[in-house]
Amino acid sequence: MSLSKNKIKYIRSLKEKKFRSEHHTFVAEGTKLVTDLLTSCRCQFLAALPETLTAYPVLKAEEMVEASESELAKATFQKTAPQMIAVFYQPDHPANQMQLRGRLSLALDGVQDPGNVGTIMRIADWFGIDQIICSPDTADIYNPKTVQATMGAIARVKACYGDLPVLFAGYGDLPIYGTFLEGADIYRETLSGEGVIVLGSEGKGIGRETERLINRKLFIPSFPTGRATSESLNVSAAAAVVCAEFRRRQH
Repeated sequence: MSLSKNKIKYIRSLKEKKFRSEHHTFVAEGTKLVTDLLTSCRCQFLAALPETLTAYPVLKAEEMVEASESELAKATFQKTAPQMIAVFYQPDHPANQMQLRGRLSLALDGVQDPGNVGTIMRIADWFGIDQIICSPDTADIYNPKTVQATMGAIARVKACYGDLPVLFAGYGDLPIYGTFLEGADIYRETLSGEGVIVLGSEGKGIGRETERLINRKLFIPSFPTGRATSESLNVSAAAAVVCAEFRRRQH
């Protein structure tokens, strides 16, 4: 059985959020990413080169087909066709069921670039942060660009969408961190192993409603002090710096 035109059309349709939402599915490409996801997500459909299927005999999906390079090339969102493409069901992680106490979590407030969202998820995975809460206007984590940018972290980091101010309001005494130009030097402040680190949009930063509930404002200083430099860090670069410093304190 080959990769049919209808299946290629279905895979390609999942580039659009409305179809991902309608089918509650998303696309993953590449052997490493797909095999990582198979450990945590239910697979609806998988297509791969014959030799790839032979090399991975334990692959499990509701439907599995052999595909040629030309068929995979028609289905892929990448410049080069992968050896394997799969469609997974989106896991269900309601925001109101996320437990914020006793752990470090990330929150994304209006981060709109899919690549940044995927990279932040990868950073979270590296630093042992296993959940991310996103505002409704944050890029869709199931966008194909986001999924690829996670480099498999999407299999291990739970992500959900919800109203951040409403969610934080229920945790009045929990440390809620955010980065601001008027914040305290992150390298001199006391940092907790429990709480939420909020990262704002690339252009506007953290929204006012969310900012009102942030009780620990931090600043990443440039070096050396007073030197003319860039206006700000890319949000995923800032995420890496902040997460690294929080985890460094816990060693």
